[in-house]
Amino acid sequence: MRLTQLQEKRGELLTQARAALDEITANSDETRTKELEDRHDKIMVDFDKLEKDIAREERQEKLEREDEERRARNRPNGRDMETRGRENDNGGGEGGKKTDQEKRQAEYRGAFESFLRAGCDVGALEGEERELLRRGFDAEARTQVAGTTTAGGYTVPIDMANEIVTVMKDWGPMYDEDIVRVITTGSGNEFDIPTNDDTGSSMSALAEGTDLTDDGSGDLLFGQKRLDAFVDATPWLKVSFELMQDSAFNLVGFIQDALGERAGRRANARLTNGTGAGQPNGILTAAPVGLTAVSATAIAPDELIQLQHSVNAAYRRSPKCRWQFADSTLLAIRRMKDGQGNYLWQMGDIRIGAPAMLLDKPYSVNDDVSAIATGNKTVLFGDHSRYWVRKVGGPLIGNVRERFWPKIGLACLLRYDGELTDANAIKALKQA
Repeated sequence: MRLTQLQEKRGELLTQARAALDEITANSDETRTKELEDRHDKIMVDFDKLEKDIAREERQEKLEREDEERRARNRPNGRDMETRGRENDNGGGEGGKKTDQEKRQAEYRGAFESFLRAGCDVGALEGEERELLRRGFDAEARTQVAGTTTAGGYTVPIDMANEIVTVMKDWGPMYDEDIVRVITTGSGNEFDIPTNDDTGSSMSALAEGTDLTDDGSGDLLFGQKRLDAFVDATPWLKVSFELMQDSAFNLVGFIQDALGERAGRRANARLTNGTGAGQPNGILTAAPVGLTAVSATAIAPDELIQLQHSVNAAYRRSPKCRWQFADSTLLAIRRMKDGQGNYLWQMGDIRIGAPAMLLDKPYSVNDDVSAIATGNKTVLFGDHSRYWVRKVGGPLIGNVRERFWPKIGLACLLRYDGELTDANAIKALKQA
């Protein structure tokens, strides 16, 4: 009920904001215009706060739903307390039957959670649960890391890693396959990318009876970019045995959030500002300057238009062509107007899934992009599909028991790299 109410309130704020914008456009009195602008800005502050409330509520509902599903899977059936391992227990509920792979994964996940709640004490588990941990789940090893049984380490369930990737997207756009081009490889070997710039080549007139030119000028020239597999790691996250033994506590969700946030901050920062020396070549580092602003502390509306047109129209037609800047820069941009008094920033429509736009292109907020200050690159524009992010498998999650006893330590490793494969595709605005 609360989520529905928040969504209804969001719709009301959108309607109010649109009405304020329309009245600003139609109004000619400067005093009244200032009042309307202040009103619109206040509405948008309320709107941004509401968006965060909705995101938190949606996440809470998702975690509660997953927790209830887990409880339903682990709920005993009659007097048989070992129902999780029955061959004829399909676990599909009223909606149908699960596949054998889904059954094995659910059984392993249940055993792993029991293992954590028992303080990683294998002896406290039922025989079937110990056997499930010993066998593992055949799909887990492809994207996870496991310890040894003598050290109390077992493979973390695969759906935890998938959720960590989702959390990471919340911390910035640079790890999101919907924004940049993502390539996932099974190993960390060097990955070479051929590049070619043929934009300067064309054709020439051929007189009757003249032979074709054969001087090598028509050959395709190839360059090369390389993607490595740099490693980043979170610090140890230690969980108390009291929390693990509390059946009412969503342990898996807690771990997902904590590790995901740590890894997300690091990956987004490096893919944005990495130097390329022993780390990814960040998009802000790699993007050439398309325009230098007149001011060191401000951006003019015309400068955004000039930056947009510093990128060739062929790249501007890409589905992944967009702006990228920090939230503080977005605040400055949202107050900009054109010569007719119209805002450059255009409100989206959540009812049809249309995002907010800037000069007819979507944008991503990335607080690892530099704020407006002397000499900083503050705005990026162009085809983000030309920035490649290479991931080696998924996040690697390990746990240890004895080192932190009676707590359990968990940590996350990432292997990844990033590179702008085409310097013509994305340009940066640099402050004077």
